[in-house]
Amino acid sequence: MNVFRNTLLFLLLLQINQFVTAQIDVYERDSIPAQTPKNLDIYLVIGQSNMAGRATIRKKDKVIIEHSYLFKGDDTIPWSTTSNPLNRYSTVRKDIKMQGLSPAFSFVQSMAADYPKNEIGLVMNARGGTKIVQWLPGTKLYLEAIKQTHKSLKYGKLKGVIWHQGEGDSDPLRLDMYLGRLEILINAIREEFDDPTIPFIAGQLYENEDRHAFNEMILQLPDFIKGTGVVSSKGTNTKDGTHFDSESIVIMGHRYAAEMKKLQLEIKSK
Repeated sequence: MNVFRNTLLFLLLLQINQFVTAQIDVYERDSIPAQTPKNLDIYLVIGQSNMAGRATIRKKDKVIIEHSYLFKGDDTIPWSTTSNPLNRYSTVRKDIKMQGLSPAFSFVQSMAADYPKNEIGLVMNARGGTKIVQWLPGTKLYLEAIKQTHKSLKYGKLKGVIWHQGEGDSDPLRLDMYLGRLEILINAIREEFDDPTIPFIAGQLYENEDRHAFNEMILQLPDFIKGTGVVSSKGTNTKDGTHFDSESIVIMGHRYAAEMKKLQLEIKSK
């Protein structure tokens, strides 16, 4: 009896140790700013798995991006410095072990490099395996993203939204309704934050026969809704046919940044 009980105790302690080790592997990368950042350029980052991040975090990606912060949603310690995996504080994410390299990482690297006097805040709230209907106003995913963004705005201003989603909506039936549903989402976000000019950038999917129609359709977005842009996936690769590999996810992030800067300049010039 004692042997059986001791064996159970050993297995329980082993599981606890594995859990703690896994948590340390992620959260030891956090670095809390000496002072709570203010006057941030804030970006909301939403969508499904490619935006949450499924690419491998390489050694060179294990860095802290200066002058940028990741929203934790904690009232006491609201921000950490920006380091991978970025989607770890999403209130709707899947298991922490699934969170990898997101295009938001190279996006914020590019934005920080081009605007060194500005400090950036990321509100990451993506979730893999989701369809656009799960992001429409009133849904849990929408409400959580809005809640987190409102909380973050105590420390800055919302400057844009980057969105990557669509693998779950590339079949013909959902495809026909996609732009209309995306318009509902974009208008709801802009109304929620009382700013009809908030830039909204969407991304193409990895190109294959099944997704070609989606990628052609999403190119219509800027003509369909003002103040929006689309990022091309041309020249990218995946690790499994769906999720961009590390090099490609970095390329996509830089393209998101280039499109965001373009839209922001257009807004300023009006």
